[in-house]
Amino acid sequence: MAINLVKGQTIDLRKNDNGDSYDLSSVTIGLGWDVKQTQSGGFLGKLFGGGAEEVEYDLDAIAFLLDKNGKVANMGRTVQRPNGSNVNLYEGDVIYFNSMKHPSGNIWLTGDNRTGAGDGDDEQIIVKLDALDPKYDKIIFIVAIYQGRKNNQHFGMVDNAFIRAVDNRGKEIAKFSLSGDATYNGMHAMTFAEVYRRDGSWKFRAIGDPHQTDNFLELLRGYQA
Repeated sequence: MAINLVKGQTIDLRKNDNGDSYDLSSVTIGLGWDVKQTQSGGFLGKLFGGGAEEVEYDLDAIAFLLDKNGKVANMGRTVQRPNGSNVNLYEGDVIYFNSMKHPSGNIWLTGDNRTGAGDGDDEQIIVKLDALDPKYDKIIFIVAIYQGRKNNQHFGMVDNAFIRAVDNRGKEIAKFSLSGDATYNGMHAMTFAEVYRRDGSWKFRAIGDPHQTDNFLELLRGYQA
C-alpha cells in the first residue's frame, strides 16, 4: 500500500515499513496539479466554454542527476536548432523539456503538458533506478512554472499538486501532495522531492521547498561542479 508522505519524510523505495516490496527496474515519477477555481467558478489555468480565451498554465518537470559530491558533473553541450536558436544543457545530466532523454537511456521525460488539464499525472519522468550508473548518487526533482513571473502565475494559485513514485509493475510506492496557500504566493518553482542511494537501496524524500525564480537555471547554479 502506498504511503502518503509529509514534508521532510523519507522512505525506502525498495521495501517499505508495511513489508511491501517494489520493482525498481523502472520507476515512474509522476507529477500533477490543478489550478484553483476563481469565485466565479472559472479556472485560472485553462478556461472552457462561454467563448472564454484559453490560458496556458505550464508547469515543467526537471531532474538534476547528482554525483557523490552533490553536483551535476555533465552540463551537456549547446546545439543549434534549424531556426538558428541555441539549446543548452543538451544530452547532459539535466533532464528538461529541451533535453528529454539522458544519453544513458536510463532516465527520460515523457512529454510536456502545458495546461495541467485532465486527471492523473500531468508530467512523468521515468527512471531505471537499478540500471543507473553508480556514479549517480541522487536525483533532484524540480517543478517550475514557465514564464511564471511574466504571467503572474505562482504556486499560491496551484491546488492539488503532487509527486508520486510508481514501480515497474504499476504499484504506487509513495505520494507527496501539497496545495497552494498564501505562503506560496510569488513562488514560481518548487524543489519537490529527491531520490538518493543509501545502504544498497534507494530512498525517496519529500522536500516541498518553494523558490521565487521561474528559471530552473538559477537553481542549477547551486549544483554546478
